[in-house]
Amino acid sequence: MNVMIDLPPWAVSENANLPDSIDSVEDRMRAVIRFAGLNVQKQTGGPFAAGVFEKESGKPIVVGVNRVTPLGISSAHAEIVTLMLAQSKVGSFDLGAEGLPEHQLVISAQPCAMCYGSIPWSGVTSVVIAASSKQVESIAGFDEGAIHPRWKEELERRGIEVTEGILAVEACEILQEFVDSGQAVYNAKTVLKNNRS
Repeated sequence: MNVMIDLPPWAVSENANLPDSIDSVEDRMRAVIRFAGLNVQKQTGGPFAAGVFEKESGKPIVVGVNRVTPLGISSAHAEIVTLMLAQSKVGSFDLGAEGLPEHQLVISAQPCAMCYGSIPWSGVTSVVIAASSKQVESIAGFDEGAIHPRWKEELERRGIEVTEGILAVEACEILQEFVDSGQAVYNAKTVLKNNRS
């Protein structure tokens, strides 16, 4: 038995075309949001993307996308997919392991309860977020789960720097595009067809 988590072919090609370095946090987020938008347009998963970058050099390790519906795997959220691929690429389950540069996780939306839990285990030392969970829920109708009320402080207490609201407007536009496309909102136990106009 095995499970394969992969990126759609277009995302593999787009990763190959990323520059060697993306210097600013805003430009890293811009790249991530672009992947989220393409994921909606090509209907290869939900309206979310994440990227792992070397924090100081800006070298992109991988930008991944949500793959829940095409793979039929509820845990195939953008953060989980991206962290798995990044860890495989650098050859360590710990992106903060000795000898590795510090890594930054850039996310098009605040992590849900599951993805939040994956961050301290990943070894990243920095997280950059666009849309808030409140925006995700109010615009697109996803149930983000019971997130710790002091989630940001808990990450920072573990040495993980958190920056919020970077290009949030642009990320929310992708959420709205997803709503307008009529693709399914895949909350657990019920699949709600998005009939908003």
